[in-house]
Amino acid sequence: MTSSTADITRATVQKFLALRLAGDTEGLTALFADRVDWLLAENPAVPWIRPRSTAAECAAQFTELMEHTVPEDARASVDTFLVDGTDAVLTGHVSGTVRATGKSFEGPFALRLTVEDGRITRHHLYENSLSIAEACAS
Repeated sequence: MTSSTADITRATVQKFLALRLAGDTEGLTALFADRVDWLLAENPAVPWIRPRSTAAECAAQFTELMEHTVPEDARASVDTFLVDGTDAVLTGHVSGTVRATGKSFEGPFALRLTVEDGRITRHHLYENSLSIAEACAS
């Protein structure tokens, strides 16, 4: 029995989530394609939010996030996980605390991922950037 495109997408996204949870930057680098269509609204006040395009840059976002936030306060929940062929969309809620200011942020998120040949080629994240920017402001 061969896996359908949707099955491969779902498995890849589940692996992505597990690697993020484990903080496995090496595994994430291998999971991202060499070039990634990365979209996250630029936010100059937030050090971990910046343009990225290579597998290593995309994987490093997790490490940078952990350097600037309090890991024990980080929370993320997924409410919806939809897969259609090569595309997956996750929605949920995220919250955390910025290490430098001690201020918290929270809000909903939506993440669109595209998987081609078992690797993530698109990572578009939509989140409450205002709450995050306010938490980073001193």
